[in-house]
Amino acid sequence: MATPLTTAQFLTALRGEGLTVVETPGWSTHNRNHMGAWGPLHGVMVHHTVTKGTDATVRLCRDGHSTLPGPLFHGVIAKNGTVHLVGYGRANHAGLGDGDVLQAVIAERPLPADNQADTDGNRHFYGFECENLGDGKDPWPAAQLEAIERVSAAICRAHGWSARSVIGHLEWQPGKVDPRGFTMASMRDRFSERLAAPTPKPPAKPVPKPPAGAPFFAVGRRSAVITAMGKRLVAEGCGRYAVGPGPSWSDADRKSYAAWQRKLGYSGSNADGTPGKASWDRLKVPNV
Repeated sequence: MATPLTTAQFLTALRGEGLTVVETPGWSTHNRNHMGAWGPLHGVMVHHTVTKGTDATVRLCRDGHSTLPGPLFHGVIAKNGTVHLVGYGRANHAGLGDGDVLQAVIAERPLPADNQADTDGNRHFYGFECENLGDGKDPWPAAQLEAIERVSAAICRAHGWSARSVIGHLEWQPGKVDPRGFTMASMRDRFSERLAAPTPKPPAKPVPKPPAGAPFFAVGRRSAVITAMGKRLVAEGCGRYAVGPGPSWSDADRKSYAAWQRKLGYSGSNADGTPGKASWDRLKVPNV
């Protein structure tokens, strides 16, 4: 049993576990707390989306739909392992589930079969949605599986929980099949190994690569710096890539950088997508 982490503690835990985290606008105050309590918390619940495409999935999980308002989860774990935070507080992810399962999670013992739907899970679990069609055929990339492992370990480490505090939606609510494509037993083995290791050191602060000047950022230019820049733009929620980012400067890079400039408050010709020193310094592109 635990009081929810503060948003600052939550971010510190995730990033301290080596995860790339994208904060969607307003995530830290976006919740369903007016519908009921959030907490005490007892564990982490893993789901799959039955959707395709990270941007569309993040929007759905943040906003919900006509019959189920958002946020639907606290975070979305994309195929590339990036974690997109969409809400914090009570979220519509778990629904009613088996009270006996909850008691087993609290006691950190093996789970019984979930054959009842009599307990409010939205109150007691952190919820993470994983981008996957859930058809048993859509692959689970290694980066995504590792991110699921790191997310769960980060929260368990912060609360002092064991791997038994992480369950799948299929273990909570009768009739659910998610996550489909790997077993929660195998994933809990991964959590256990990670939790047994020493607390990871905070990631090294990236060394910014100085901007190369406007002539550098032009069609035809190819550089690892452009790839590194694109990854940082995606991490900041400014990616406008259908595919990528990659090493060749493209219109998608320009649009993504323009989105970053607008995020910083620039407009007009100051948000044309050409990197300038002030915006580049704030992006903190690793020195590659």
